[in-house]
Amino acid sequence: ALRARFGLVICEVAPSDPDAPDLLAGIAIAAAAELERVLKSPERRIISLGTGRTLRALVEQLPRMSCPQHVIVSRLGNMMEDGSATPYNATIRLAERVGAPHFPYPLPVLAPSPEELRAMQQQLGARNTINLCNQADISLVGIGQMDMTAPLHVDGFLSDAEIRALIADGAAGEITSWVYDGEGRIMDCDFNRRVASAPLTADPDKPVVALASGQSKLPAIRAALKGRLISGLITSEATAERLLA
Repeated sequence: ALRARFGLVICEVAPSDPDAPDLLAGIAIAAAAELERVLKSPERRIISLGTGRTLRALVEQLPRMSCPQHVIVSRLGNMMEDGSATPYNATIRLAERVGAPHFPYPLPVLAPSPEELRAMQQQLGARNTINLCNQADISLVGIGQMDMTAPLHVDGFLSDAEIRALIADGAAGEITSWVYDGEGRIMDCDFNRRVASAPLTADPDKPVVALASGQSKLPAIRAALKGRLISGLITSEATAERLLA
């Protein structure tokens, strides 16, 4: 039903525990099975990853493999402006687990200004990594809600005033730090003009698969589906039922 309604090319629904409908374990297991199918290809595949708790849980569910033919690349950095790192980068963990070369994203999550961002993006390492992200055969990302519990706010990238202003302007969610509205359109705002993440792609032959569930994320998931920001979804039974209700 989710495939039919939202035009998804990849969709997996993990059974939910009635006593804990928003546990990540089921989604991580389903996503690991999907990724394992890609990794078993003898032909070179470029796999790009976002960040977050669900992506890290996915990697922990994946069996150890030897896949030197593939390339693992991060779609965004994990450093803040002061040089400290967020703890949920999954790229290195995945590369170690499957024995594949990896390309961490060599820029911070957010640049101080649009001008500095443009200069950063001209560096050879940044250009090469962004190019790999654009070529990725499959991308696995999380979805962040836009409220006071938003990962961008909790992790210190958005102040109280900034997130309230974005919500007032219609922000519904974010994928790899790109903030979008209730129609799934990337917003024209100061924050997005400083986001250093690789641009989101909309090529059905190169699916962008979101791993997301939970009551708090419903508006963000709905908006991402509506705007075709994602072409795949791995979610829980409880969230799937809510999306179809």
